[in-house]
Order: sequence, then structure tokens, then C-alpha cells
Amino acid sequence: MNDPDSIIAELESEFVELYKILKFEGLVDSGGGAKAAIEQGLVKVNGEVETRKRKQIVAGDKIEFGGNNFVIVFEG
Repeated sequence: MNDPDSIIAELESEFVELYKILKFEGLVDSGGGAKAAIEQGLVKVNGEVETRKRKQIVAGDKIEFGGNNFVIVFEG
């Protein structure tokens, strides 16, 4: 069961790069800001700190950043 405080982020393709999710969800001002946050270890994927900017995120992954929790679902 999903955490009731989680935000659902829908993918239109089977996967998307981590930095793009931060950018598209409006959590950072730019792709460069997203990449910097990831490099600094400020983002967790499935409970683990993730420093790979181009980490492929798929349905079922959980992302934590800046006090926000996202559950990824595939819309297609």
C-alpha cells in the first residue's frame, strides 16, 4: 500500500531519467539544478541515496527529495 503522503508521478514511457522527474515535477528550477541536487546526494530512490543523474526510473520506484515523496506509475 502506498504512503498517503506520497505524490503519484505518472510516466508516459516505460522509464525516465531521474533528473527529468525532479525537473518536470517542478521541484527544481532547471535540469542543471536537478543534476546538482542528485550529485550532492539529496535524492533517494527506493530508500537509497542515488547520485546517478541518468538513473532510469520505472513504475513502482519511490523517490524522496526535499520533503516530497513520489510513487512512480506507468500511464501507458
